[in-house]
Amino acid sequence: MNFFDFERIMSPSRMNRYLAACGNNSKKAMTLYRKNLHLSQELFTLISCFEVAFRNSIDRQYTSQYGNDWLRDNASAGGIFDNSTCRRAKEIINKAHIKLANNYSHTKLLAEMDFGFWRYLFAQPQFYAGGQTLLRIFPSKPTSTSTVQYNHTFVFHQLEQINTLRNRIAHHEPVCFLQGNPVIKTIYARQQYNLLLQLFQWMNIDELSLLYGLDHITTICNEIDSL
Repeated sequence: MNFFDFERIMSPSRMNRYLAACGNNSKKAMTLYRKNLHLSQELFTLISCFEVAFRNSIDRQYTSQYGNDWLRDNASAGGIFDNSTCRRAKEIINKAHIKLANNYSHTKLLAEMDFGFWRYLFAQPQFYAGGQTLLRIFPSKPTSTSTVQYNHTFVFHQLEQINTLRNRIAHHEPVCFLQGNPVIKTIYARQQYNLLLQLFQWMNIDELSLLYGLDHITTICNEIDSL
């Protein structure tokens, strides 16, 4: 496909950044666009694996505390989310529960919750409502020091970075540029990739085995940076 047709389909405003980064070399700009898509696909796969592992770890922790239907039960009267500070969490759970209706199961209700919901369980209101136990899902998290507190707030902000990356990819935003500049540089993608690996390690998950055959991030980043 020639660049004119490619640009017409993808839109000039979208392709302008790629052209600028490639010195107006249209062929190189199309190559960069495709490689950015490839990198986005790879990152989204890893994020999906992390999201499932993260959700399941939370589920195991709270199942041990509150029983097999902890999510539904704790959004009911007298549950841990039945208070003014956790109102939004309660609303999300109850809305999903109503949607499932007679098809309800705990597993299906878990699947209705998005990454943002699980991240916000580390926000202070939800974290405290849950008994301040969720950090147990990260048994290999570093010990806090006088300069860095590896507490629920720290974890919340780490998860926010992954959530932001997830949303960028979902909205087709590029991950191949220096942030805020049309310059080819995969620093951001590499940083978020390393954060994902770190979070897997904190959960005592062998990320190399889990992601075997799925993880080509470094190779693709190298290809992009060498353009």
